Amino acid sequence: MALKKQIKKKPAKSRIRRISDWLHLWLGIASGLIVFHLGITGCIFAFQKEITEFIHRKEVFIEVPANRQTLPLSTLKANAEKALGGKKKISFISTYQTPDRAWEFGTYKAGDPKAFWYFDSIDYYDLVLINPYTGKVTLVADHKYEFFAIIKMLHWSFLINHPIGQQIIGWATFIFVFLLISGIVMWWPKNLKKSNFEKSFKVKWKAKFKRVNYDLHNVLGFYVMTICLMLALTGLVWAFQWFQATVYVVAARSITPPAQVDVKSDSTKTITAIPFDVAFEQAKKEFKGADRIGMSPAEGGTATIYATGYRGDETYWNYDMIQFDQYTGKLLQRRNQSEKNAGEVVVGMNYDIHVGAILGLPGKILAFFASFIAASLPITGFIIWWGKKKKKKNPAAAEN
Repeated sequence: MALKKQIKKKPAKSRIRRISDWLHLWLGIASGLIVFHLGITGCIFAFQKEITEFIHRKEVFIEVPANRQTLPLSTLKANAEKALGGKKKISFISTYQTPDRAWEFGTYKAGDPKAFWYFDSIDYYDLVLINPYTGKVTLVADHKYEFFAIIKMLHWSFLINHPIGQQIIGWATFIFVFLLISGIVMWWPKNLKKSNFEKSFKVKWKAKFKRVNYDLHNVLGFYVMTICLMLALTGLVWAFQWFQATVYVVAARSITPPAQVDVKSDSTKTITAIPFDVAFEQAKKEFKGADRIGMSPAEGGTATIYATGYRGDETYWNYDMIQFDQYTGKLLQRRNQSEKNAGEVVVGMNYDIHVGAILGLPGKILAFFASFIAASLPITGFIIWWGKKKKKKNPAAAEN
């Protein structure tokens, strides 16, 4: 009598696990295209600074003279406005402590606030690069139509100025967070014996396409899960005010926002020197340890001149800020990074974490590969689902 080989039945999944698997499948299909879009645009934007500096190397990097004496900031500002046709006022300036780098002068004017599309919501957004030693303009760029600015806004809201754009991105990101967590639950090996270990942590490159695709989805998804979760959560901070408020409250352990000091310029006082230059020279002394100094001219009768001292060549979270009287250049108020509460610090770090810049070039490399793999997950996941669907239709098909 022939012995029949007993087939071991897989243990039945719990109801919670079945629900989790079902949600993982259908929410993944529903949000797949948006997750793919976010991953691809995130990849492209990751090295925007390095790519831009490579393309415009001659305009960004300049020859350093022996005396290293820069022209007055007001003179450079006037040169930038002249390069823009004399009708646009410079509204923000970035000066660098690195001696061989041109300084940036920017001007921005909002368009129709009710416009549906990004391009209609901006009247103009221009950048001018200037050699601070000679005053020579090295580049004039229309940043409104700049490639990486468009990629950023595609990533932000599909180029949609209406709140619906952010809502679509936000809820797709929220779903992606759930998919990451439920994916780990599905991936988790039943036990860590060698066969399961290799199946869970290694891609079997020599296997058939179906198995390789399965491993690319599960194994690579596991390796980038933590980074993708960080990218997604920082994205949610922008998408939803309630999420940003929650992050602030949890970090600050307080629902009370920081006190705002109302500082105004005194129009009854004047000096013979140019106040903007006086403020900048004082800012350079106050921000001795800064890698770059941002200056914003005053706009309005009692408005103040803002100076921001950033620590780091590219990051924005670690800075001190000073306000100066626009008529005298007198220091009116200073707020240091050390005075901020934990909530302000965490929320302020959000952009630098999201783009990976907080860890420098290694962080941006991690963000790039995590974004690339995140973009691949909807594709590999869809292929897995499609393969199972075809198998159900044809139960006689042989397994790989």
